[in-house]
Amino acid sequence: MEDLVPHFIELIRRASTDLPADMEIALRRARANEDSDSAAQTALDAILENVQLSRQGSTPICQDTGTPIFYVYYPFGWSTLALKKQIREAVAEATARSYLRPNSVDTLTGKNPGNNLGDDFPYFHFEEWEEDYLKVDLMLKGGGCENVGAQYSLPDTRLDANRDLEGVRRTVLDAVQQAQGMGCAPAVIGVAVGGDRASSYIKSKEQFYRPLDDESPDPKLAALEKRLTDEANTLGIGPMGFGGKTTVLSVKIDSLERLPASYFVTASYMCWADRRRSLVYREGQVTIA
Repeated sequence: MEDLVPHFIELIRRASTDLPADMEIALRRARANEDSDSAAQTALDAILENVQLSRQGSTPICQDTGTPIFYVYYPFGWSTLALKKQIREAVAEATARSYLRPNSVDTLTGKNPGNNLGDDFPYFHFEEWEEDYLKVDLMLKGGGCENVGAQYSLPDTRLDANRDLEGVRRTVLDAVQQAQGMGCAPAVIGVAVGGDRASSYIKSKEQFYRPLDDESPDPKLAALEKRLTDEANTLGIGPMGFGGKTTVLSVKIDSLERLPASYFVTASYMCWADRRRSLVYREGQVTIA
């Protein structure tokens, strides 16, 4: 297999230092919608200045460079062991070049290896597909916003939330309300309905790979995505919790099969730094978007 380490390093650099265009456009739109000289607009000004400086200097957008989560889609005949080895090498080199901060620590000892390599760190999902090219999706998931994710088991009598889409709506709004400014709003909210506790959290985070302007192919979920985005923005939490009109930039929802005994709703929270990039390797050519 060809040495793709330099390209994986560039994938990490782009994800860490260059906010995707759809996120920046949404932040600029949010700024224009806030009251002039308000705390919300001032916070968004600081965020947008940070986005520009990070891009210009190839420096991390946030000091918390997050958990690197790689989704690797590979053709028949590729070695997942070789791909994992190359990506881990790229993570270590990207850390040495300061595209990633040496964030990871051993949970039991507190020791920091200094290169972001540990047990299941970075995290990988490998899937063989029928395409003839390699695709690697990378997300950098910050720890602060990870702290304010929430999972609910319906029915939830506290919220009067039953096992239906209205119950889903009530739990997601509660999760956003409880997060306040602690997740570094404005946020993208990824929601999964169904599954078990683990698969529901995984599916909810996968929503962060979606572009902001897409919508669920299911009309009922698409309508709920829009309604929740609109309603969350009436809560008054605003950018960084300073109040204002923009608490979330988008809500993305997907569903999974479940057992009759369980009905989970999981709301994962992504801060304004929704750092995601994709690498495609096809016929010897690499593109990163």
